[in-house]
Amino acid sequence: MISTTLLQKAVRASLCIRLLHSTRNTSMPIQVGQHLPDVLVQEGDPGNSISMAELFRGKKGVLFWCTHLPGFIQMAGDLRARGVDEIACVSVNDVFVMSAWGKENGADGKVRMLADPTGAFTKAVDLFLNNDHLIQVLGNLRSQRYAMLIEDGVVRKLNVEPDGTGLTCSLAPNFLSEI
Repeated sequence: MISTTLLQKAVRASLCIRLLHSTRNTSMPIQVGQHLPDVLVQEGDPGNSISMAELFRGKKGVLFWCTHLPGFIQMAGDLRARGVDEIACVSVNDVFVMSAWGKENGADGKVRMLADPTGAFTKAVDLFLNNDHLIQVLGNLRSQRYAMLIEDGVVRKLNVEPDGTGLTCSLAPNFLSEI
């Protein structure tokens, strides 16, 4: 005969296994020390694809999400003075929008405007903004707001807004003060 204590332990163990088995696998955003994924984005026109891994190979760079463009354009000289070779803005958007937005804001020669039209890069670094309301309004997934420092393709600093949408730790002046 099985003891009550043994039976209780077996029931608890089976519940834990069942709960663990049904737990959804969650991933984490790219972390400091990890290499950028080798994902293609577009620059200038749809036929001009650039590998994110290659873009920052052998260079020091800053990559940020699009809302922060004016501040990074304004501080491009300060970033270059700190040894930054590449400054790039990426957005889950099409290349025509990114090119036009860069021209409108005077990004030429200061910030590279990169389009992630399918969200492949944003997915690879796991920085999608999980917000059903925005998906309904905008029609697709969008990126969280962030800024990262990259050295030779490796993330050395990553500032992601705590709520994914704020304008604090990933703004150009705040990010520059930390690198």
